[in-house]
Amino acid sequence: MAKILICDDEPGLRAVIKRYAQFDGHEAAEAGNGMEAVEACKKEKFDIIIMDIMMPELDGFAAVKEIRKTSDVPIIMLSARGEEYDKVLGFEYGVDDYVVKPFSSKEIMLRIAAILRRKAAVTPSNDEHEMFTKDGFSADMTSYKILIDGKQAELAPKLYDLLFFLIRNKNIAVPREKILIEVWGYKNFDDVRTLDTHIKLLRKAMGPYANLITTLRGHGYRFEGNLE
Repeated sequence: MAKILICDDEPGLRAVIKRYAQFDGHEAAEAGNGMEAVEACKKEKFDIIIMDIMMPELDGFAAVKEIRKTSDVPIIMLSARGEEYDKVLGFEYGVDDYVVKPFSSKEIMLRIAAILRRKAAVTPSNDEHEMFTKDGFSADMTSYKILIDGKQAELAPKLYDLLFFLIRNKNIAVPREKILIEVWGYKNFDDVRTLDTHIKLLRKAMGPYANLITTLRGHGYRFEGNLE
């Protein structure tokens, strides 16, 4: 069972998602705007947040930015618009998933289930740190630290997941569909643009080492892991 915060200024929509969440055995709380969501996160710990963009007092982007100062809780963003700019901005703030209205409650629950499966699969380890280093690029996959020419880079939570998956499959041509299943946890192949947007953001964060990720047109991506 997960504790879910549903933040949307439409009471009817909150009620529908809450009903489906409770039917699946989850506990659900509500917030009518971004400010209420931020305050709720200060008082309670949630497993997942569903956050609308367009809301009074404090919009979803501002709320996510504030929440991310103290928490890496998974966030699914809702929007009546599907513009690339909105998605990129949301992902830059650390959103895990993005759903465009109108959507089915079943789709939301499937994405929640996928996030919970990923969280459950992450287990702490006392083993030696899992590292990858090439030239001035270093990734500590145990402590979630990325160094670019000696300076630590800060990535959104989903970008860490994507980067570490590619590194663990270095020198392998990985299809987009497989990355979506393994990193996002679902088979909505119509959403491959989400992956491509994350790759752009990841390359931007990697700076001079962006070319470690090679695009395989019509197929997917490959992380160039040959050590020199």
